Amino acid sequence: MPQSSGRSGGTKPGRRNRRRGRRLKTVDETSAGGLVLDAAHRNAAVIGRLDRRGRLLWSLPKGHIEEGETSAQTAVREVAEETGIHSRVLRPLGSIDYWFVAEDRRVHKTVHHFILEALGGELSDEDVEVTEVAWVPLGELDARLAYADERRLVRRAAELLAQYDADGAESA
Repeated sequence: MPQSSGRSGGTKPGRRNRRRGRRLKTVDETSAGGLVLDAAHRNAAVIGRLDRRGRLLWSLPKGHIEEGETSAQTAVREVAEETGIHSRVLRPLGSIDYWFVAEDRRVHKTVHHFILEALGGELSDEDVEVTEVAWVPLGELDARLAYADERRLVRRAAELLAQYDADGAESA
């Protein structure tokens, strides 16, 4: 009678156990960014980054909060760094959080988003983390943005902007 190897699949002996036994350090990260609009509130500046497979994924600009910064200050700074656009915060938009694994760490990331209005500058993809930048009509963002949570925030922003425009800039 043949002896069983004790394996139930194509993995090498011990490999599965090593993976399971490895404990990843869990860390929390917080970022901020947002939906930056042109002066007419018809277009938004978005950034494109290449994923591991070489696909261009479009998203809202965002980045890590630095010591001593508020999330609103970070949003303004990150928008400028990643898009070349100088802006001001109009209002908070909402936060999203998600998990991912990077560099042997399990990361819980929270991103605070704002609606921002462009004050000046020119689109630029000079930031090393950004492959492309573009102004995209608000109505096309749902089809362009890669992440469902960001698409949801943009739909919420459209509702807030409609209210903002109806009530006037001072009451928002």
